[in-house]
Amino acid sequence: MGMEKAIVATADRETLIADFQRVRSYTEYLCKPLVTDDYQIQSIVQTSPPKWHIAHVTWFFEAFVLPHFKDDYKPFDPNYNFLFNSYYYTHGDLHPRPRRGLLSRPSVEDVYKYRAYVNEKMLELMESVDEGAWADLAFRVTLGLNHEEQHQELLLMDIKHNFFVNPLKPSYRNDLVLPQGETRAMNWVDRKGGIHSIGHEGCHFGYDNETPRHKVLIHDHRLADRFITNGEYLDFIKAGGYTNPALWLSDGWALIQSEQWQHPLYWEKQGDQWQQFTLGGVRDLNLYEPVCHISFYEADAYARWAGKRLPLEEELETLLEEQSFEDTLAKNDVLHPSPSGQSAQWCGELWAWTASPYSAYPGFTPLAGTMGEYNGKFMSNQMVLKGGACITPVSHARASYRNFFYPEDRWAFTGLRLAEDL
Repeated sequence: MGMEKAIVATADRETLIADFQRVRSYTEYLCKPLVTDDYQIQSIVQTSPPKWHIAHVTWFFEAFVLPHFKDDYKPFDPNYNFLFNSYYYTHGDLHPRPRRGLLSRPSVEDVYKYRAYVNEKMLELMESVDEGAWADLAFRVTLGLNHEEQHQELLLMDIKHNFFVNPLKPSYRNDLVLPQGETRAMNWVDRKGGIHSIGHEGCHFGYDNETPRHKVLIHDHRLADRFITNGEYLDFIKAGGYTNPALWLSDGWALIQSEQWQHPLYWEKQGDQWQQFTLGGVRDLNLYEPVCHISFYEADAYARWAGKRLPLEEELETLLEEQSFEDTLAKNDVLHPSPSGQSAQWCGELWAWTASPYSAYPGFTPLAGTMGEYNGKFMSNQMVLKGGACITPVSHARASYRNFFYPEDRWAFTGLRLAEDL
């Protein structure tokens, strides 16, 4: 089933209007703890200022929805089409990504006026468009809302890094209570091989890169039923994991030498005590929590050191199809990975690195037109991650979801799960 059919199958008018209001409100809820100066920071090229995020997800509706249905639509400010385009080159010119933090104007106040203007125009459109145009509108709006949910996760990722580079190490939220508890011994789940199907299919939303559903050959294997913990990763560090070139892929070894990496991002040592920076500020390192903010290279090196490997995308997806995402993710408002306790830990704590490169499924066809730039053009030099994280909106996670990052990236909420052949 194609993605357009999947969206239209459940997109009735009342539901879509409610979803639009919910998603748009949640973005602004995430920004409430920020002061005006926080909206402007861009700590590294990979991040974007919060002000840019909330303008860009608004620009999406103004670029791809409103003028498509209203010939007389007047943009809030024609200059925003250049400022807040991200990477849609077929749509037009765009402001360079590394310079987003230099945009002191428009002001935060102006950006919120922009959001209010577009919200008003979108609600008018959704309430008034005729039935003949509804399917196309529902398709575009649903894509726009899922796009905004992606940026809600990016907002939290980027805010965390923006605050981390500040010597004051400010908290994003002082009311966040970090999870407590311990983690039991790791169990292994044996999985039988054979011909299996992966990819998106059904009446719910899925991105084009999740399609088409297709058959894959999976060999007998086993998966660890929880993530590797901070304590276990600390053992890897103490054993000289960052100084042993035999454990590392060539590019990874060159990277940790040039960047002088010796531990995960957001870890710092104060005397004999390890601490980590969280969205709730600096906290003592909880040895039972899943290790977080590691690159693919670090995850792969740990797996080699442990005598295991990283799971393949298809191995994780077929298992995730058997799980529920409801009790984890950002729904719990913890915004930090939790120890497993006595339970298995499959989804919703951290995005799990896989050993699978991000590439097209057999028969993949990107969306037509400019929206085809959304996923397909990034299918090069990146790795797939599966499962969702503690900052992922609960309505934005599923087994078939294909997250992807470059192997050196680690500001995302990424974790490490082991696998091995049987």
